[in-house]
Amino acid sequence: MELPQDLRYSEEHEWLRVDGDAAVIGITEFAQEQLGDVVYVELPREGDVLDAGQPFGVVESVKAASDLYAPVSGTVVAVNAKLEDRPELVNEEPYGDGWMIRLEPVSAEQVAAMWEPQAYQEFLDQQGD
Repeated sequence: MELPQDLRYSEEHEWLRVDGDAAVIGITEFAQEQLGDVVYVELPREGDVLDAGQPFGVVESVKAASDLYAPVSGTVVAVNAKLEDRPELVNEEPYGDGWMIRLEPVSAEQVAAMWEPQAYQEFLDQQGD
């Protein structure tokens, strides 16, 4: 599994892409593989204020339902409306069209505290032990 090198990662298998003062957030390829075929995604509303570590939604698959956690604090300025009609985008393009929310502003310190790709890969490798 090839991890995008321009992202930060969380222990809960969320990824974050910095975009100016904002952050785009989704779940990793590993997470969507563990879930299986995603059939429903529940996301917050624009304007919701999230604290780092707070649940912000749910992903349901044919296997299980899993909470989503905000890796950083911020205000939801966009949600991926495509996922309402096409939740399978989370499986097909977890790092692209399968993104979930956009938060702003985000703290550079909180982003820096997230894992770089190598650290996340090491975490995944330990999961297999």
